Amino acid sequence: MNELFFDSLRVMGLGMLGIFVVVAIFYFTIVILGKLLPYEKE
Repeated sequence: MNELFFDSLRVMGLGMLGIFVVVAIFYFTIVILGKLLPYEKE
């Protein structure tokens, strides 16, 4: 196949990996904050 096609697949894969990493960091931040600052019903 065309070399440009494989380069575009690599760029797309890196972009998707970056999105998943950011979402995972956001998720774990929420989990950690939930454990450090639990909700207390008044």
